[in-house]
Amino acid sequence: MWGSNGGSAINRTSAGHRALAPRLTKLRSQRDINLWRIPLQLSLAAVALFGITLIPDVLDKYGLIHIPSWLTMGSIDDARAILSSMMGAVATVLALIFSVALLVLSMVSTLFGPRLLYRFLQDWVTQTTIGLFMGTFVYICLVFLVTHQDPRSSFIPQISLITSWVLVVFSFGFLVYYSHRIARSIQNPDMIGAIVDDLYAAAGSAHASGPGEGTGATPDDAAIQRQAETGSTVSCAKSGYLQHVDHGALVAATRAADALIVLRFRPGQFVLRGEPLAAVVPAGKLCALEAEIDHAIRIGRHRTLTQDSEFGIAQVVEIAIRALSPAINDTFTGVACVDWLAEALLTLAERPPLEGNWYDTGGQLRVWMPSVRLERLAKLAFDQIRQAAATTPAVLIRQLDAIRRLAPRLPDVCRRALSDQADAILESASALVALDRRDLEAAWRRAHTVLEAPVPQAVSRNTFT
Repeated sequence: MWGSNGGSAINRTSAGHRALAPRLTKLRSQRDINLWRIPLQLSLAAVALFGITLIPDVLDKYGLIHIPSWLTMGSIDDARAILSSMMGAVATVLALIFSVALLVLSMVSTLFGPRLLYRFLQDWVTQTTIGLFMGTFVYICLVFLVTHQDPRSSFIPQISLITSWVLVVFSFGFLVYYSHRIARSIQNPDMIGAIVDDLYAAAGSAHASGPGEGTGATPDDAAIQRQAETGSTVSCAKSGYLQHVDHGALVAATRAADALIVLRFRPGQFVLRGEPLAAVVPAGKLCALEAEIDHAIRIGRHRTLTQDSEFGIAQVVEIAIRALSPAINDTFTGVACVDWLAEALLTLAERPPLEGNWYDTGGQLRVWMPSVRLERLAKLAFDQIRQAAATTPAVLIRQLDAIRRLAPRLPDVCRRALSDQADAILESASALVALDRRDLEAAWRRAHTVLEAPVPQAVSRNTFT
């Protein structure tokens, strides 16, 4: 079973820290993307509310209770006129909201890239605004249907009329907040900062030990790979990105079977149909673990941020590259992306050091996965922006400044990657005018002064596998 993508994605084949500081943010699943769930729930709630408010109106009609005159809204003609006006206004605004939402999605796709559309599609304010107006429209339609007059009787649901008016006022009030939210969310700094916040949440939770998991000594990756050659291979039956690994379930299953699962790919990597996805050691334990692997590993068409640190970096880099393109030429957004990428690297430097290695409570390695190293993430954060900003000295100088500020706070292996980036930035500045080149060389010297300084003891122990 593969979540929303459906279908099994494996076939059986034979073969001989430091904890993150708390931050008020929550990572939402990128698979939870829809514009109908909350509107549907609010529409059903409107039907239920209509049933509740209709009770006192029916009781008043039959004389069982008496509604005060100050709660009434006039005669039958007044009621139907008011309901018609409110229904037309709500329907018009609902159509406008859909138009604005589609316009925003088009702008986001152009300015930020299509891979960021999910952030707007799953925004609860947009969904709630649509749901409020849909629910209000459904409620008014129901009230309009029961409001009638004929030669034998008439029925004016006064409480329901008052409730309709309250719903319309509340919906239009929420529309103001919706407009504020949209205007704020499409600003570049807010978008970039929100991505880093999600990356922080993913870094703090994706690889945290769950129930039944423990810690152990760092394994020898080469020895694990040799051990995997003796096991049974699990092949991928569909192409796609590895999105999520439920390591808690795999650890529990492998402990019960006294086995080891060696994954060939990490979340974010593309797996081709038929490629080896995992190996089970010893080989005879495959039958006991095949179903659990099927349930615990999800393959999909899109990359997700849940366990894919590289994807968070790539999203910010994509914004920077689009901003620095000749069509847009937005230097300030490029500089902002460099600043937030520095924060993202600090966030990832603080995550637990044994990413990709999961143990049972006895300290026995049960699940192994290729790890993404911090120096690779640093290269990803700088390479493409440096290449796109070869003629934009402001962005190159800000990159060197970010390297200078990051160097004392990152492990030694990452400092070497930053030093290579600083040298590459200097080499790319050959086409700059003399004044800009002098400024860039000065920033390079400041960065190298820090890079060549001794690594603080606390930082050197903060390894990232």
